[in-house]
Amino acid sequence: MDYLKSLDQIAINVCAHKLLKILLKENPLLEEIMRNSKNETEALVGIRNWIYPELEKNPAAISFYQGKDTSIANFHLLTWQDYAIIRILDYIDHAGIEFKDQNIRGEIAISNPIRMVWLAVNYGTGGAKPGFFIDMVQLFRQFKGQQKQEQPTMGKIEEWMERFPSGLDPRIVQLREENKFRIINVLINKMDQGIINRAKYQFDQGMNHKEKVNRMLTWWKESLFHLQFAVRSPELLNEMLGNSLDPDTMRILFEAEEKGIPFFINPYYLSLLHVRVPYFAIGADLAIRYYILYSQQLVDEFGHIVAWEKEDEVKIGKPNAAGWILPSVHNVHRRYPEVAILIPDTVGRACGGLCASCQRMFDFQAGNLNFNLDKLKPSETWDEKLNRLLLYFENDSQLRDILITGGDALMSSDNSLNKILDGIYDMALRKKVANKKRNNGKKYAEIIRIRLGTRLPVYLPHRITDELIQILKSFKQKAAKVGIKQFVIQTHFESPMEVTPEAAEGIRKLLSAGWAVTNQLVFTMAASRRGHSAKLRRVLNDIGVLNYYTFTVKGYKENSFNFAPNARAVQEQLEEKILGLIPGECFEEIKSLTLHPHKVVEQIEKIRKENNIPFLATDRNVLNLPGVGKSLTFRVIGITRYGRRILEFDHDRTRNHSPIINTMGKVVIIESKSIDEYLQQLVDIGEDKEDYTALYCYSIGQTEPRMPVYEYPEYGFELTNEYTNLEVDV
Repeated sequence: MDYLKSLDQIAINVCAHKLLKILLKENPLLEEIMRNSKNETEALVGIRNWIYPELEKNPAAISFYQGKDTSIANFHLLTWQDYAIIRILDYIDHAGIEFKDQNIRGEIAISNPIRMVWLAVNYGTGGAKPGFFIDMVQLFRQFKGQQKQEQPTMGKIEEWMERFPSGLDPRIVQLREENKFRIINVLINKMDQGIINRAKYQFDQGMNHKEKVNRMLTWWKESLFHLQFAVRSPELLNEMLGNSLDPDTMRILFEAEEKGIPFFINPYYLSLLHVRVPYFAIGADLAIRYYILYSQQLVDEFGHIVAWEKEDEVKIGKPNAAGWILPSVHNVHRRYPEVAILIPDTVGRACGGLCASCQRMFDFQAGNLNFNLDKLKPSETWDEKLNRLLLYFENDSQLRDILITGGDALMSSDNSLNKILDGIYDMALRKKVANKKRNNGKKYAEIIRIRLGTRLPVYLPHRITDELIQILKSFKQKAAKVGIKQFVIQTHFESPMEVTPEAAEGIRKLLSAGWAVTNQLVFTMAASRRGHSAKLRRVLNDIGVLNYYTFTVKGYKENSFNFAPNARAVQEQLEEKILGLIPGECFEEIKSLTLHPHKVVEQIEKIRKENNIPFLATDRNVLNLPGVGKSLTFRVIGITRYGRRILEFDHDRTRNHSPIINTMGKVVIIESKSIDEYLQQLVDIGEDKEDYTALYCYSIGQTEPRMPVYEYPEYGFELTNEYTNLEVDV
């Protein structure tokens, strides 16, 4: 607290002074209130008396601000000026409140923006940085109507989209061929020198270079080849990228290696990065490049990273943050009544590569996750343990959806995956049989959806073999007979540049097996560029993939480089994704999209053509809350001296939750960078700041309704209202 008080004595810098001068010049009444107030309390009262009458002009805004009616319908009655007034009033209402800020390793942050302005005006102190004052200037411009809300034209959005080619573009395909041969030649040289040696992959005695290249091209089609030859060091990474990484990047990567952050980038995925940058696609690979290359912030924070999702912290016999009692510390995760995650004790606990912004970096730090694939093979007791874990699903009254993930579900061998699926089939059948003995209104939810969470269609599409497809097809055929209706591959394309011919063929095979494919995009800084997500949605629709979620980046300071503010998620939702808005009269038609995967490409094209939309906006923009659930329902209630916004999230009331949300209250999140820092990052990678003009003004968000295509099918009987495996004080 002494440290926080000392900030009052810190002078603001020259840039902050200039911005303060602009703020006061544009708002004479604000300056008058600040100079005539003897203390911050008088300043708070003076601003409230000035601002509040403006809100009273709109009864809907008063009701929304007071929390009496925060429905989506009422939200849409708010004006652009109302957003600003509500934010100013929220700043006043939350003045002086302390928040634990994990971005500064748990230190206390206090939001008191009016006090910081008052100190700056009267004493030139308060410690506020330029990012804070820029945000305040924009806030009062919005309040005065100087900052307008303007919807970009369809032509402008399409212009933004066209900046990002897909990996199906013949010119990009040709560049990747060059990359492949460069990587192959590096590997051949390493093998010839004895630096790399893999028992399964050996050249025959006396082979010449051309013969070795042809052998490598054969191996390239095998997923195991890419896993065994994955890059695990900065030196090899740089060499495979034609020594194109700059000295600063290499320094960070060496620091990462020294700190124990693992490297695991397979040759195929590495071939997607530009070395010879094409004039027509400058910066197009950044969304995937920043998934491979670590940031300075991640390196600095490694060793201090804390878990983001509190319900993942499990103690046997004790309820998790959502109130659920779980059968295993590491194998079952659960947030909602209807669905739980199953993480097998197989190689499925690993991935085909390590994403720099991985939500599970905390587990890598703790040593719980690694890329030692041999040690991750299933133990002799796994079969027995699997049956015990599946009993949890069988004996739960509400579980109807099982998501197998990890790691990555498709990292499991065919044999391991087959055993898991067989176990699920047996469990689903037993649950169905047991239900026959229960009366209507007392029946348990039966398993009706199964999902495989995997990034391998993106990272390593070679894994999608004919043998795998046969396993998936056979399982669907028999599982459908016991009532399972939805079979979903849940993947993670981050960029249209990842949609390669190999990936598209993999998706085609999965659809032919009768499994729908949905996508979860992580809305990183590079992926948040104007038009990028819209282009990805269109390209994915072209190959039959449905967009499911667009996630704000999780985590604290370690992920700040890749973080895009929630304001940008709202702006993207309302200004760009709106291009793919699906008319209500099509909802019944899109309900069937997951039921007939082999026809989904034609169905999507039909809906797009009939409604003249470039893609189906079936995804929801959300943040995975540190508490429970997903939401984009928030208000900006504060701001730090660095300009980092403080958001108060409410839970998504449009879906079924654990009843714990009725007692746990709202969730406060302090963002890891200011809007100004984010915009500067965009400028640094070639974006025009003017394209994001209204970004500062998005200070209120509302979670979009769930699309009907993702609803659970109805049962032909009445379920029990009883919750099992739940311990909540209500």
